[in-house]
Amino acid sequence: MICPDCGFRNAEDANFCQNCGGPLSPTTPQAKETGTSTRLQSNIAGLLCYVLGWVSGLVFVLIERKSQFVRFHAWQSIITFGGLTIISSILEPIPFIGGVTGLLIGLLSLVLWIILMIRAYQDKSYKLPIVGDWAERLARGKLG
Repeated sequence: MICPDCGFRNAEDANFCQNCGGPLSPTTPQAKETGTSTRLQSNIAGLLCYVLGWVSGLVFVLIERKSQFVRFHAWQSIITFGGLTIISSILEPIPFIGGVTGLLIGLLSLVLWIILMIRAYQDKSYKLPIVGDWAERLARGKLG
């Protein structure tokens, strides 16, 4: 039985949580299984992969070992937002073109950021064209 207070998995016949001591009962609603190394629900961890762009994606690639769903979103965040950051940094010094492309890349990043966080929270592996396939292979550990 999963404790509603701390999320600890207890024996099915337990009356109190072994971790926090909170009361358990057969009518206690069961928390959603996490299936992640971080003990977060997979949809929450997937959303968090995008919160700080490629930086939070990198954090989850390094700490998540169990959930391919979370690893997929982490890799997609790194590739998408890392790529957009690099492109923006290269084009920024160019007069006029840098400003216009910087604005367009900023708007694209904002739209993608919102859509990808919402889709991850909905437990969906929303694959971006090209990037999504690459992220999927990396999440499975296949570099080719």
